[in-house]
Amino acid sequence: MEGNAKDLILALEGLEREKNIKREDILKTIEDALVSALRKNLGKTAQISAKIDILTGSIQAFQTLNVVEIVTNPESEIDVEAAKAHLKNPKVGDVVTLTQDVEDFSRIAAQIAKQVLIQKVRGIERENFYKEFKPREGEVITGSVRRFSDRDLIVDLGKVEAILPYCEQIKKERYTNGSRVKAVIAKVLNQTDLANIGDDPVLSRYKSAAFKMDKGQRGPYVILSRANGKFMEELFKVEVPEISEGIVEIKGIERDPGFRAKVMVSSIDHKIDPIGTCVGMRGIRIRAVMNELSGERIDLINYSDEISTVIANAIAPAKANFVKIVSMSEKKALVIVPDDQLAIAIGKDWQNIKLASRLTGWNLEVKSESQKAKEAEEAAAATQDVIAGIEGIGPKTAEILQKAGYTSVEAIAAVEPEHLAALQGIGEKTAAKIIESAKKYLEQEVADDNQENN
Repeated sequence: MEGNAKDLILALEGLEREKNIKREDILKTIEDALVSALRKNLGKTAQISAKIDILTGSIQAFQTLNVVEIVTNPESEIDVEAAKAHLKNPKVGDVVTLTQDVEDFSRIAAQIAKQVLIQKVRGIERENFYKEFKPREGEVITGSVRRFSDRDLIVDLGKVEAILPYCEQIKKERYTNGSRVKAVIAKVLNQTDLANIGDDPVLSRYKSAAFKMDKGQRGPYVILSRANGKFMEELFKVEVPEISEGIVEIKGIERDPGFRAKVMVSSIDHKIDPIGTCVGMRGIRIRAVMNELSGERIDLINYSDEISTVIANAIAPAKANFVKIVSMSEKKALVIVPDDQLAIAIGKDWQNIKLASRLTGWNLEVKSESQKAKEAEEAAAATQDVIAGIEGIGPKTAEILQKAGYTSVEAIAAVEPEHLAALQGIGEKTAAKIIESAKKYLEQEVADDNQENN
């Protein structure tokens, strides 16, 4: 037994060193395993306890029996007569404690103890890995490709295997076994986290990747990403000291991974140009980031407190003539660009305008100057036709009114007769008649609307 005790102490020290598991946790696990194995021999309801001396490694196990007059459960009870072998003057209500010889375990019981121990040690190890990696979310880490799980990559980080899901890869990149992979730790999940993911679409994709990875692993699941904005931000921090120092701030990042990205930057020091700082001398800084991302093109956008300016900047490399806020509450805006800039502003497969919309948080529509002019002409013609259709107004008079700024029936109905009479070709009587006809036209429209609603 002494040799076994010494072996146990050496084994505990090895586990503590290699697996970073506290000796006390392992001892508790072994004690629980011994109790489980003894119950296999002595009965499921047997009252058993086990104790291991942390200094010597000696193991003791005990069974507790209640002294009763008539035994109904031999696993936890002993009668008075039988108790005399253990107590001097036993009586009902006393407790008999029997020492069990742990060396007399059957082969099956010993195997159960070993299995329970292995499971519990793995559980403690998983919890330790989770506690180690959870605070490291957002950190860039390098590993090597261990194997493939469908289109997901299993990456060896040394202590644990991580998952680089297909949805977090740069699609045009290709990997082989042993390839080095640099990525950001996007999320660290355990079994409880997976069960409580809910309807989050991104986390649901992580859950799918975790299940495909290895059903027997049971976590922790370290999810990596090369496609999210955080990875690009961390790369910029490495290449641009002003960002890591807080002088230049990244206000937002939107990516089409591997193809194009938009990065909004600002500087707390008005003497420092945030875009020039990120580009670096002869583009050395931004080129280093692009090379890590398989040549992904990066548009650097100047931040502004004025939303119109932000939107105009966001459609770079296209140049905006002006931005019209269509609806502040619905965050809709129209961007007008020169004719030769329309294709650039939209981008291939609408890529540029989509990224600009996501970066600003606004629903952006882009039109060329000629498109806008054509729409204005069509709207003017339609308005002129409406005005010309009012009693007392012909096409010629409608043209005169529109040129004078009276571009709607409401505007004509609200004006004073002397103002219309000042226009060439319109007398006082004609002016009064035009205004009266406009009012009747509006009243008829209201009546028609009420009739439709009823």
